[in-house]
Amino acid sequence: MHSGMMNKKQITAFTATTAAGLGNKGMQQALEKEVTGLKPCTFLGLDDFAAFTGEIKQLPDIKLPPELGRFTCRNNQLAELALQQDNFLQQIDDLKCRVPAHRIGVFMGTSTSGIQQTEQAYIEGLPKGKLPEWYHYQTTQNLYSLADFICHRLQIKGISQVTSTACSSSAKVFATASRAIDAGLCDAALVGGADTLCLTTLFGFNSLQLVDTSISKPCDANRAGLSLGEGAGFAILEKPDGKSPFRLSGFGETSDAYHMSSPHPEGAGAQAAMQQALSMAGLDSEAIDYINLHGTGTPSNDKAECFAVHTPFNDTPVSSTKGWTGHTLGAAGIVEAVISLLTLSTQTVPKNLNLTTLDPDIKANVIQASTAMPIRSVLSNSFGFGGSNASLLFEAQS
Repeated sequence: MHSGMMNKKQITAFTATTAAGLGNKGMQQALEKEVTGLKPCTFLGLDDFAAFTGEIKQLPDIKLPPELGRFTCRNNQLAELALQQDNFLQQIDDLKCRVPAHRIGVFMGTSTSGIQQTEQAYIEGLPKGKLPEWYHYQTTQNLYSLADFICHRLQIKGISQVTSTACSSSAKVFATASRAIDAGLCDAALVGGADTLCLTTLFGFNSLQLVDTSISKPCDANRAGLSLGEGAGFAILEKPDGKSPFRLSGFGETSDAYHMSSPHPEGAGAQAAMQQALSMAGLDSEAIDYINLHGTGTPSNDKAECFAVHTPFNDTPVSSTKGWTGHTLGAAGIVEAVISLLTLSTQTVPKNLNLTTLDPDIKANVIQASTAMPIRSVLSNSFGFGGSNASLLFEAQS
């Protein structure tokens, strides 16, 4: 038996919430009806900001439990909204009946955490020369805020941490959690992440000329950048017992060490991460039925990733699903992991939404129409700003 077989974990529950839909049902309906969650930007009244965003309009109205009010910020409000979907809170209660709360790990990913709360505090406080009394850095902007909130909200008492490696954050937590289970640090793990819109990311990415003024169109010949979106999701990882239909069979993590922001032009680190995932799963490239691309819609990212994919995977169907959700940054890993699991569940490969004319330099088999087909193994790629790469390999259990 391949040594990587011992690392496989079963996935006993999962959920994701984005502007495309609340929970798995909402996401699946968007995929089937080919309806995007991206709309012209009106975030915080920025009507003149020429971009599309995946804003979740319900967030300001989401209330945290009164005893956890100190954690209130847009990011934790999104985490709360996501927890309320797909009967996930009950799934956590069921998990705690199988595994003691102190033996359940919590591994979250985010890029900006609750920085929008800090932005609001500075907008209000600068004219007065001091930050408002309602502002609490420790439970909002602090990167650990998300895991801290989740642990308190779900009464989970095991090892917990937050990973912040830009857009690979909530993909890397799958690998971290799997290793923690293997090391005996926990017996099961809640993995996931959340990221929300804020002025820092909107204006930051725009200053780098990475935001498309129209809707993002990954892999298109006329793509001009990304559309930012909000997203959160969770999954439960446990030791395999054959009862769950899905499993995490492999993962790969690499760092380009090439450039502060641009990916390696031939996707060297991306290709190495995919190969690591295959090796751990004991599979070769021909066994992969579908690849969910990172596919942000920026000219350099899509070209480099598709070059990395085409070389070993040849005609394997691939697509980016950011045309539905936007680029959810630190939540992209968990959101697209859930979409990959939905793909395994429905046996349907989602099309590359918003693609009109395929870039002639892209030789990968980009799917331009959603296609029903046998799917047993899926790769999900998440490649972070600055060259942090993660690739997850999911399988349907036979």
